[in-house]
Amino acid sequence: MKQQREIRPYAHRAQYYETDQMGFVHHSNYIRWFEEARCDFMEQMGMGYEEMEKAGILSPVLSVQCQYKASVYFRDVVEIRLRIKDYNGIKLTIGYTITDQATGELRTTGETRHCFVDRQGKLLSLKRVNEAFHQMFVQAAGWEQEEEGQ
Repeated sequence: MKQQREIRPYAHRAQYYETDQMGFVHHSNYIRWFEEARCDFMEQMGMGYEEMEKAGILSPVLSVQCQYKASVYFRDVVEIRLRIKDYNGIKLTIGYTITDQATGELRTTGETRHCFVDRQGKLLSLKRVNEAFHQMFVQAAGWEQEEEGQ
């Protein structure tokens, strides 16, 4: 797995089709961006969703929260940073911060909660079924704690 300092924020350029009649990005797209950033984060750590699903592990979303602070417009480039807020081997909570790449202005914050299940929908403990994925999330959760303590 990669070290913390190698994890870069996910950058997204707002597309025209993502905007609404008022000219800014429609609120539903931020949830998609969370997923894009989550997939990118896992890939940067060395084990993405594709590997997880090949191992028979699925990670459904249990809940999503999103707080809109400032609008994003067509062609704006935003950076999405995420952090593991809570992980216990069975459930995972991820926090997101979306900022304007050029100005650093905070645009959106959010959170997603997930669990881990097998293909039949049975709840799984990653620690029991896949130590490598478990350690990946433990390490990522530790990174955030180290950052907050500094």
